[in-house]
Amino acid sequence: MVHKRPPHDLDLLDALEALPAAVFSGDVWRIVRQGRDPLQGYPSAGRWDPGRFDVLYTALAREGALAEVYFHLSRQPVFPSKLNSILHRITVTTRHTLRLADMAALALLGVDIGNYAGLDYTRTQAIADAAAFLGFDGIIAPSARWDGSNLILFLDRFGPGDLMVAEQEPIDWAAWRATVTRPS
Repeated sequence: MVHKRPPHDLDLLDALEALPAAVFSGDVWRIVRQGRDPLQGYPSAGRWDPGRFDVLYTALAREGALAEVYFHLSRQPVFPSKLNSILHRITVTTRHTLRLADMAALALLGVDIGNYAGLDYTRTQAIADAAAFLGFDGIIAPSARWDGSNLILFLDRFGPGDLMVAEQEPIDWAAWRATVTRPS
């Protein structure tokens, strides 16, 4: 059975086309399980991926990457105690990136800011799908888990050598968990 993707929202396409493309050159952070290629993406159907193309989720700040992954790990009934995660610093240069600088920029595109940290990704996935359709190579957007931004890369727009792992370090999740403030 072939799944048809819904048509793009024409107003959203117009709004995105009106935004200038940004260039990003620098380091980003990504966490993967030990033994997994940190440059391998997948169609995860996450916040900025409708599940139709390979993306690489990264954070502009080291702590932002930790907060993003910790959130997902902490949603499990029991926090995985034997998980070996590796934090990677990756050097990347983008050429045509959609930059959504803050929550106000997201709101202008129809994102419900009050529920941004939630798990309903319908609108953000539509934005990512439209951005990929328009030829953007990724999106810089506010993190839902940290005071900073994430860089989501559409991997079909990058070739060998465009992304390079600069360094890596193992993550001690028990130590990270001790630094996280728990609501009372």
